[in-house]
Amino acid sequence: MTPRLATADGSSPSVAVLAGGLSHERDVSLRSGRRVAEALRASGCEVTVHDADAHLLPRLAQERPDVVWPVLHGAIGEDGALRDVLELLQLTYVGSRPQSCRLAWDKPIAASVVRAAGIAVPEHIALPHATFRDLGAQPVLAAAGAWAGFPLVVKPSRGGSALGVAVVDGPGDLARAVVDSFAYGDTAVVQQHVRGTEVAVSVVEVDGELLVLPAVEIVADGGSYDYTARYTAGATEFFAPARLDADVAERLAKAARGAHEALGLRHLSRIDFIVDTEGTPVFLEANAAPGMTETSLLPQGAAAAGLELDDLYRGIVQSAVSA
Repeated sequence: MTPRLATADGSSPSVAVLAGGLSHERDVSLRSGRRVAEALRASGCEVTVHDADAHLLPRLAQERPDVVWPVLHGAIGEDGALRDVLELLQLTYVGSRPQSCRLAWDKPIAASVVRAAGIAVPEHIALPHATFRDLGAQPVLAAAGAWAGFPLVVKPSRGGSALGVAVVDGPGDLARAVVDSFAYGDTAVVQQHVRGTEVAVSVVEVDGELLVLPAVEIVADGGSYDYTARYTAGATEFFAPARLDADVAERLAKAARGAHEALGLRHLSRIDFIVDTEGTPVFLEANAAPGMTETSLLPQGAAAAGLELDDLYRGIVQSAVSA
């Protein structure tokens, strides 16, 4: 059995779980926060749950929890700003520091950092809305399509839960995909489509040691792991661990750890890859605040590793307490 987590004075730690917010991913955050809170309570922690609203900071200042766990998706939970505020309040929290969050949140920048660490990434270009306004949408789209070829992927430069992401099969669908992407941010990423097996690898820090969980293979019924496929039970088939040869799984775990470390992430992350037809892990994006719902990938990786969520989450809290 894992020793019961306690603070320096021997008492059970108090954890404030932050969930909700006003991003497009509010519902997912509420579900994730509820699951984390349930597991922490089962582990013996004293848990409160708070929304990210105008009442949050006075409540945290009054409560002074031992640890804050932001389970917030979208900008408020992943762009580093909230963590800056938590540091201003001198509150201990689970998750990556503000600068690392900002690196991971911006997909083109994250890809550049990860590529510099020797990990494969798809070729891509970032196109701000102003580029289309200044140079004309049609010439820019024609150039992007000719460069990347079809199919290609269009996605917002920032964001999560596959919101605004589209696989584009031909020139006729490219303009609509870019417009849809702009609904979630002012920069669209046009990326070469990589054929292969879609996988997610979660990296967690338990009692100060990094643990790479088994990869989870993703097979969406509709062929695209979009928002509906992610959060609708039964819409996607998962294989945990992923159906990969042992040597490929080892390379994938090494790449996930490398991306986590290159971006300076801490405590927990989820790194998304395509394993291409030659068995090379190709980095897609890093998530500093991964989903924790009943269909999310980190909990599935934990189950594949034979870990109980209450023990795992307790260990993550211990890493924050001990930092």
